[in-house]
This record gives sequence, structure tokens and C-alpha cells, in this order.
Amino acid sequence: MCARRTRGHAIAIAIAAADRPETARSVARVTACALWGLETALVTVEVDVANGLPAFVVVGLPDAAVQEARERVRAAIRNSGYEFPLRRVTVNLAPAERRKEGTGFDLAIALGILRASGQLAVDVAALCLGELALDGALRPVRGAMPRVRHAVARGVSEILVARANAGEGAACGIAAFGFVSLRETVDHLEGRVRVASAEVPTRAPEPTPAVDLCDIAGQETPKRALEIAAAGGHNLLLVGPPGTGKTMLARALPSLLPPLDDDEAIAASAIHSVAGLADPDHPVLAAPPFRAPHHTASHLALVGGGSPPRPGEVSLAHFGVLFLDEVAEFSPSVLDTLREPLEERAITISRAGTAATYPARFVLIAAMNPCPCGRFGDQAAECRCLPDAIERYRGRVSGPLLDRIDLRAHVPRVPYERLREERREASLAVRVRVHAARERMRDRLRGTGRRLNADLTVAEVRRFCRVDEDTDKLLADAVRARRLSVRGFHRVLRVARTAADLSFRDEIATEDVALALLLRGE
Repeated sequence: MCARRTRGHAIAIAIAAADRPETARSVARVTACALWGLETALVTVEVDVANGLPAFVVVGLPDAAVQEARERVRAAIRNSGYEFPLRRVTVNLAPAERRKEGTGFDLAIALGILRASGQLAVDVAALCLGELALDGALRPVRGAMPRVRHAVARGVSEILVARANAGEGAACGIAAFGFVSLRETVDHLEGRVRVASAEVPTRAPEPTPAVDLCDIAGQETPKRALEIAAAGGHNLLLVGPPGTGKTMLARALPSLLPPLDDDEAIAASAIHSVAGLADPDHPVLAAPPFRAPHHTASHLALVGGGSPPRPGEVSLAHFGVLFLDEVAEFSPSVLDTLREPLEERAITISRAGTAATYPARFVLIAAMNPCPCGRFGDQAAECRCLPDAIERYRGRVSGPLLDRIDLRAHVPRVPYERLREERREASLAVRVRVHAARERMRDRLRGTGRRLNADLTVAEVRRFCRVDEDTDKLLADAVRARRLSVRGFHRVLRVARTAADLSFRDEIATEDVALALLLRGE
């Protein structure tokens, strides 16, 4: 009896409200932005507050997180001191043909409801991004930087975001206003409180390298391979007994890389923003990223995945370094997922109803022992592994993957006399050569869309990697003797081109090709 009376009372209230003139239909529009991987699109959040039984409906292919926004927005509006309309509230996310994901629409929906119900006196012309807490606090969202970049390209002049996202917005060259709550946002829009736009964040100072080349005794050939890898963006495999310095060599590579330019820094930072790894104080990366996943990492962690798809280590290392220590301990099926990003410089993650493409332009540095015990080829220790055990161990890194690695350097045990040497070349001197070589590459490749020799197409290899007759004969003998694949042949020429650039030569010399063949290690 009580339930029937309550239901009848609610219906009577709704009918009475429909007869009041002040409850006429009202529509508001607020701009938000959807994100799928790194792909973005502006979304118009249309809010209709109409007469009828109290209801709150979200349409336009929202996912579960967007559907749950109804409860967050309802509580946030009430707890911010406003009145949630006891009428039929319909929210449409247009265009409605593609699924909307995530919590970044909360702020736009709330402002649309306040505007449509007459509690917000002005239209909202800015892009709105933010998740609402139940008490009305405004929380940051992942992927603010690529969304803002898209909005800037579409002519949007300002954004309203959570304070922790304001730096990402300002870095994209837009007036970014950061707020801590829904109440503060409304006060700003109506002019009661004027919040200043965020300043363009400065880049954090470059981190001090963990390892300098002068910390590593001996290993002249691996150091030369490391220099070529840094200059031309070539992949490198280091093989040697335990304790010979493979990991130190890999961790010295960041000390050889020049800083990211503005375009590279924004592109790499956008991926970190999507992954939720952006630093609110310094959202733009200062140095090339260095990623070193553990050998127990799954293929989802390495190349990305999930629903919605998230970037993996190969994308987080964009314009930087991906280091795989003890590469033979990784699952072979996980390692083989690297084939696509190593060849295409991007990875496409497909899931039911959605797909995301992330860039993956990185330098791969891998390190491994020569056998399970690590003593094969070590003159100071005896290897007791059986031949078939050695073959199985090396076979964990497949031939197709090895074919995509340009440089392979043996890292031997260092004699005591070399350990006591004090005169060693520092990373700074090598970095100067690397930077000069990269400038030569960029001048040569200007207008092609490529910057490093490792990215040369086959047509560009024919154009920029010409050799004389004697060098061509050396190459022909090597192809026949080593049975180089077509891919391997082109990679030898790319490495030779980088060696010539490091030596400030316009033409590839025989010694450059000889060095490339030596470091090919086949």
C-alpha cells in the first residue's frame, strides 16, 4: 500500500511539473573529446532537460564507464550546491556511430545539465575534459595531451580540465584552465572567480646518465657498435658471459643520445599521457625514454593490449630505447610479437569492435648469454652445456627476429690490465659525434619523412648507399658466403651508411662495409 502511494505521489509531482511554464524544454551543447588509442575526435555532448518522469539517460554508444557517469554527475551536482533537475534528462554523445570510452566526459555532461536547467548562466565554448568525484572534485584523465592537440588542430582556443591536466594542455599551445572542483569551474565561467590559464611547463632537466662509457673498461668493439646504434637508430644484440658488462653497455646508451626535439618530445609524451604516466609538473619528456621490462613480461605488457587497448613497452619507448636484458629468458612467443613494430615502426592492437595503432620507433638493445651456463667461448671458464642444450637456448630468439637486428657484438671477459686503464673515452665526446652524424642524416633525408639511416626505404638505400666496385665485390662475397637475406643485405648497407656519417664521409668506403659485416656477426 505504501509503495503504491509513493509511486502515485511521484507521478502526480511529475504531471504537476509538466504544467508549469518554467519547465519548458531546454537543450545545451558542450564540447568534449573521445580517445581510441592515439586517435581522437571531438564529441558534442548534447543535453536535453524535458518534462516527464524523472530519468537520466545517456545515449551515443557509451561504454560502461560513461554509463556510470550518471551516478557520478548526479552526486557531484548535488554535493556542489546545485540542484539536479527532477525531470527527464537525456544526454547524447554525437556523433553516435562510434563507441565512447573512459571517464573524460563527466565535466562536459555536468556543465551541460547545469546550462540546460538554467543554473549556469553562460554557454560553454571551451573543450571540457575531466572526471568528477562524488563530492564534486575534478580529477585528471588519461590522454589529455593527444585530445588537446586534436582540439587545437580543429580551432578550439581554450580548455577546461582538472588542475593536474592543465600543464599537458598548455604544452600544446592552448589557453588551459585547471580547476579542482565543479563549483570552481562554474564560478570561473560566470566570472565570480577568474582562474588564470596555466603556464607552458618547462621541460625537466635531463637526468644524469646511470652509466657513462668511461665507467666501462675495454670493450672497444661493443662500444663502437653502441655508437653506431645511437647514431643511426640501429638495433643491437650483445652476447657474452655473465659479468662482462652487457647491462652496463646498454644502460650507457641514453648518455649517447641527443635530446628530443620539440616534435619528438610531444609525440613521445602523448603516449605517456595515454598510459597515465605523465608528470603533472613536467608533462613533456626531457630525454629519450629508456624502457627495460622484466623477462617475465607478457605480450600485452610488451606490445600493448587490453580493453580498451593500452600502449605497451614498445610504444612507451617511442623515440627512445627498449632494453631486453637476458632476452633468451623471454617467452619465444612474446619475442616474436616484436617483429611488426621492428619492421613497421608501429603496432596495431585489434580487439572486438575496436582497434588502436600506436607508434613504436625505438632502438632495441638486447643482451644474452652464449649458452645456459654462460661460459661458452669464455677462456677463463669451462662450458659444460651439451650442444643440443646450447642450440635450444639460442633458438629461443627466432631467426626472423635476429634478422631484424642490425648489429651483434660479442662482449668478452676483460683482462686485468684493461681494468686498470684510466684513459677512457667519455660519453660526452661520443655524443658530440652522434649528434653531428644525425645532423648529416637529417640534411640528407629532409623532405622524406625519415630522420635516421635505420629507417631508409629500399629505394633510399639504392640512392644513398652506393658503393664502388671493390666494395661491391666485398658485399657480393659476403652475401654468398653468409647467405644473407635481402633484408640482411639492406641492413648491412644502412649500418655502413651510418659508419660513414660518423666518419664525416659523403661516400661509403670499403672499411665502412667491412665494419658493418663484422658487426652483423653472421
